[in-house]
Parts: sequence; C-alpha cells; structure tokens
Amino acid sequence: MTSKQDTQKRSEEITQNYFQFLDRHITDVVLGKTTDFMEINQIASELFISHKHLTDTIQQETGHHPCHFYDMKIIDQAKKMLEETTLPVSEIAKILTYDPSNFSKFFKKFTGQAPGTYRKNIS
Repeated sequence: MTSKQDTQKRSEEITQNYFQFLDRHITDVVLGKTTDFMEINQIASELFISHKHLTDTIQQETGHHPCHFYDMKIIDQAKKMLEETTLPVSEIAKILTYDPSNFSKFFKKFTGQAPGTYRKNIS
C-alpha cells in the first residue's frame, strides 16, 4: 500500500526527472546530437510513464502543463544564444529546429519582442 507521502515523493521525482530530461534534450538538439524536439508523449515514454501520468503529475506539481516548461526552456536557450553568439536569428531558428518565421512568432509570443529586437535591447 502506498502512502500519500510516497505518492508525493514520486510526483516530485517525476517532475525533477522531466526538467532534467528537458535540459539534456534541448542541449542535444543545440549540439546537433538529435535533429528534432521530441513530443511530450515521447518524453513520457523515455521516462517510463504514460503521457497522461506525466501531464497530470507536472500539472499537479507546478500548476502548468508540461508544454509550458518545454516552451520556456526553448525560449531560455534562444535568449542565451541571442546574447552569447553572433549567429543570425535564422541560424538560431534552424538550430532550434524552427522555420525562421515561425521561430520569430514563437519567440515574440513568449517575450513580447522579436528575436532581433531582443538582441538589440540587450547590448
């Protein structure tokens, strides 16, 4: 019989594993070790849990859907690349597996500004 405390520990473990997996996975994409971002169901499978269990657990632990954190970590990576490299925005988009125009929309949705504008404002 599992106690509520055991269930809570497992929820925290799943959440921690998810965040660690995202960090590794995004790094692998940036380094070219993998060519595409995985879907949430693929990540759940890699973590040996169901898509629903992963989604429910992350939602319960954080109040947000797993996609929210995935998107935010991609945005954080994009910001880092805009700040620390001189790569053109289109190249950063390609590295992050985005079509450049879609990347600009994605970036602006989360930051309120286009990637090029973001880069100009930080320097």
